Amino acid sequence: MPRKLLVLENPKNWDLHLPGVEVVAARAYLTDPEYAAKRRANVFNLCRTYGYQTLGYYVSLLAAARGHRPLPSVTTIQDLRTSSVLRIVAEDMQQHVQRALGSLKADRFTLSVYFGRNMAARYDRLCQVLFSHFPAPFLRAELVRAEGWRLDSLRAIGAGDIPDNHREFVKERAHKYFARPKLGTRIEYRYDLAILFNPEEVDSPSDEKAIRKFSKAAEDLGMRATVVNRDDFGRIAEYDGLFIRETTLVNHHTYRFARRAEAEGLVVIDDPTSIIRCTNKVYLAELFDRHGVPCPRTRIAHRDNTESIGAELGFPVVLKRPDSSFSAGVVKVADADELRDTLAKFFEDSELAVAQEFSPSSFDWRVGVIGGRALFACRYHMVPGHWQIQQAYGETRRRYGKVDTMALADAPPKAIALAERAASLIGDGFYGVDIKELDGKFLVMEINDNPNVDAGYEDTHIGDELYTTVMRYFFDRLERRGRPVAS
Repeated sequence: MPRKLLVLENPKNWDLHLPGVEVVAARAYLTDPEYAAKRRANVFNLCRTYGYQTLGYYVSLLAAARGHRPLPSVTTIQDLRTSSVLRIVAEDMQQHVQRALGSLKADRFTLSVYFGRNMAARYDRLCQVLFSHFPAPFLRAELVRAEGWRLDSLRAIGAGDIPDNHREFVKERAHKYFARPKLGTRIEYRYDLAILFNPEEVDSPSDEKAIRKFSKAAEDLGMRATVVNRDDFGRIAEYDGLFIRETTLVNHHTYRFARRAEAEGLVVIDDPTSIIRCTNKVYLAELFDRHGVPCPRTRIAHRDNTESIGAELGFPVVLKRPDSSFSAGVVKVADADELRDTLAKFFEDSELAVAQEFSPSSFDWRVGVIGGRALFACRYHMVPGHWQIQQAYGETRRRYGKVDTMALADAPPKAIALAERAASLIGDGFYGVDIKELDGKFLVMEINDNPNVDAGYEDTHIGDELYTTVMRYFFDRLERRGRPVAS
């Protein structure tokens, strides 16, 4: 388990004993060879200032160079100094600000955030949002009323900036933050892996049994697996790897997790580039066209070519929202009027959409690819009486077609080769490539950055080896990255 180091200019300013936490002077951390030699450590940087080339700045900078995990990271320090980042975050959190402060009569409010919490529980959600965007032990936000409340400034503060009447609360929060749940084992794991998962998600790419199997496979390889949720954003830098098992979107917390994790040096599936590329069907259509990937006849739809699409592709036509997933936002239209009306609705949210020739089939091939090599092959059958593999009834009800999983050796070699080739255009992560087989020809429908893995389906043929292979991908990349085992 990584050692916990609490670093500040003068340890005398910290009067709280925390079990398992070593309090270190900043200069000692920077100059004493003992700390440079530590192979794994979580460094909680409580210096008074994090300005460029100050002690606080160098504590986080050298922590990263040593393979330690600093809080705050240099990325967070720089983000706090970047007005454009603060402005974007301020816009994103407006509803939380109004909800928390709407009843106040004053024109200015100071909010202290201690490990993501405030002394007043009614401000906790706002504090969590701030901490998730700017993971730092102690933050101070200034908010002003100007046609509604808005964030005026945000900065990290040191232990010496904590008012006396806040110290007892800070002690309590520090105890809770540093406490680790008892795992019932004394195994020394080589790496820590976070698995982002929401068991309440209707279209989750994995079920809870699959998550348990991924976790066990990770632990068998020497990685402690911890299931995290969206509220753990501020702590993601404490891990070595991140495995996202929620449906990914760009304008979504899953993408923010991927970006933050990659910036902090974690090994990430799905990486942010793969999310951007796979979740936008306009991008995929352009990519397939440029690289000659066989696919159904496709047109990029916009306001100026709506009338010509039917003539070019014939009816029925399949229309796809750029960021559709799990068959949602994918519509089959029968005639020109329906096409025009549907695209008009799509264009309310996006300047472009995808129009595609309808290619009927009784099933789609799904080939899972990781690290450039095929891992599993399934046939996802259409829902009986429906043209897709999933049929939605409102927000929570779904029907699915049956799934046949087979040995890779028994799947069509052309489909496997095409899947590996298509996935290579995205990256070397974990992808699900959907392919139609029509009259002996294979056509790529899309590439998914977050392929389904549910226990009893995709793993039917190779069993637990599926989970082991995915976890070994993480382990091997972490080994190549070169973080040594704890000394």
